[in-house]
Amino acid sequence: METIKLNINLSVNQLIEAVKQLSPKDRLKINDAIWNDSMEIPVEHQKIVLDRITKAKANPERLLDWDDVAKNL
Repeated sequence: METIKLNINLSVNQLIEAVKQLSPKDRLKINDAIWNDSMEIPVEHQKIVLDRITKAKANPERLLDWDDVAKNL
């Protein structure tokens, strides 16, 4: 198992630049480590999403097409 010990102060941009220097394989390892963490979605947020899905299914005509919206941005 590879280990790296770092104790340096980096800005987010500096960290991003350092990660860009890694091989694609190592970048994927970092990505997996970040996103495979068990992220808990608060119940309140889950409820908001479920409410929006219910509204969209009940009234699909209220939804906007992304391509049309993007043209007006």
